[in-house]
Amino acid sequence: MKVGDQTSFALMVMPDIMFPEKISVGRNSVVGYNTTILAHEYLIKEYRIGKVIIGDEVLIGANTTILPGVTVGDHAIVSAGTLVHKDVPAGSFVGGNPMRLIYTKEEMDKRNQEDM
Repeated sequence: MKVGDQTSFALMVMPDIMFPEKISVGRNSVVGYNTTILAHEYLIKEYRIGKVIIGDEVLIGANTTILPGVTVGDHAIVSAGTLVHKDVPAGSFVGGNPMRLIYTKEEMDKRNQEDM
């Protein structure tokens, strides 16, 4: 598994134990409590194996599950309890089960400027 500088994993984070080499997490990211990062998924009649790429300065909320083959873009925020089953655009805010886009990068930038 590749982990960037200044990245932190909270208690009980479970990276894939069979294919940890397929997981990479960028620098200065936070992976929340009890998150599961899967690089493989075995079903009854099929299976998936895929890289999981988590970018730089990403926040993954607690109790999130990330499925194989997913990329989480730089500066993205994933709300607690989210099932990440598809790519997360850079700078966006996503959440839910199933995951949905809550704010795009542009909407997040606008909200952050209004807070100043």
